[in-house]
Amino acid sequence: MDKEILKIALNTQNIAFLNNHTHSTKLKSSSCGDVIKIYAIMKKGKITDLKYQGESCIYCQASASLFSRNVKHKTIDKIELLLKQSNNLFKNKKINSIKEWKNFLKLLNKTNIARKECLLLPIKATLKALKN
Repeated sequence: MDKEILKIALNTQNIAFLNNHTHSTKLKSSSCGDVIKIYAIMKKGKITDLKYQGESCIYCQASASLFSRNVKHKTIDKIELLLKQSNNLFKNKKINSIKEWKNFLKLLNKTNIARKECLLLPIKATLKALKN
């Protein structure tokens, strides 16, 4: 396992229940059984806060940690774009619009393609929460 992934996963500042959340969901991966709960506050079309909880592997935990720290002030459209373009990232293709998500290049790359579903679960769960 990559030490960088472990380091990212150990940042637990956003593991919590968010009392005043405006959106929430629980999503379970059909491929590995990871479970994540997302709590978000959305104001004027942008995320102002996001917390998460779950029972998941280190890859999902790293993705949730990194995502929760980088998603603030983003719109649903920007999150959808990240999810759509993630397939190209796993193929090591360059993406111009990924600049604001550049920290994700540490996770969403060819080396981690076997853990793709784990890494994308927090993003998919957030989109599910925001669209409910």
